[in-house]
Amino acid sequence: MVDDLVSISAFARRVGLTPSALRFYDDCGVLRPAVVDEGNGYRYYAPEQEPRARLLRDLREIDLPLPEVRRVLDGEPDAAAAVVEAHLRTVEQKAVATRRAAYRILASLSSTPEQPVAGGSPRVTLGGPELASAIRQVTPSAARPGEQGGGADWLPALGCVRIELSEAEVTLVATDRYRLAVRNVRPQSFEGTPGAILVPAPALTELSRWLAAADTVELQAGAELTITSRTETRTLPVVNAEYPDYQVVLNGLEPPACRVMVDRAGLAELLGTGEVVALSIDALAVTIGDRSIDAITTGSPLRIGFTTRLLAEALTTGVGPDVLLEIHAPDRPVVIRSADQGTFTTLVMPHRLD
Repeated sequence: MVDDLVSISAFARRVGLTPSALRFYDDCGVLRPAVVDEGNGYRYYAPEQEPRARLLRDLREIDLPLPEVRRVLDGEPDAAAAVVEAHLRTVEQKAVATRRAAYRILASLSSTPEQPVAGGSPRVTLGGPELASAIRQVTPSAARPGEQGGGADWLPALGCVRIELSEAEVTLVATDRYRLAVRNVRPQSFEGTPGAILVPAPALTELSRWLAAADTVELQAGAELTITSRTETRTLPVVNAEYPDYQVVLNGLEPPACRVMVDRAGLAELLGTGEVVALSIDALAVTIGDRSIDAITTGSPLRIGFTTRLLAEALTTGVGPDVLLEIHAPDRPVVIRSADQGTFTTLVMPHRLD
């Protein structure tokens, strides 16, 4: 075995690390040399250490923290894979947040903040049924004149859907300040410069059936939003107005104090017809009045109120049999997620109970 040992410089060249990095990993106890010369302190490595060193190099290339690196190197394969997958999800979430922040900055630097940024109008191809589904889920959260969120302080932007276009995803956002809906759609192709536009929610709703019947559609944002299928082209008006910074709301959410998994349709049936509904939540059930529905709950029991219509619409726009409610506090937005569609999130403000 001694004859097979190589110096730290030779080993570094073989595994793609620098000698200084190998010294650091030795000091950290992550990758010890096979032999250290007691006289001069030279480090020597064995061939069988190369796979561990290459894996260590790759783990550091994905910026995995050193404590997690040790868990991967010394753990069972399944546990090690779980660590890498969790890190990948974290990196992807940070990348999405960074990308969105960059797009907001680019949009703010343009002469018309809610228009596509200069450098080429974005052109994106999407699945027609998927876009129709996203519109169906998001548009109910846009404000409507004469209803809650659309009174004397009505803002035209709140009656619109914000459409953010980029190579990574197309995001549809709507809010009336009492609720917020966000749906992400992965584009099939993208050209031009990322940007954002505002389109009146009713105009999008009118196109839902046409979009659902089209295999693919192409969206081009400019002075108008042009949507083209294989057989027809439609144009929608674009509103030039400032839109609320919804990311501030999403980023400001703290870990929920209570999570409730419940049958979506069953909860909707339980709501009744009153203006306000009060949910009493414990470990096993959600109770409204004298009726209950089984639930899986983590966290402390609580009582929380909602405007019945807002909660009912949020449940209706969900996908799949189950719905997850993430409750932070009786006066903080409640996050409603679908177990079957992680690309759609809606927030609903609770209603104050006496």
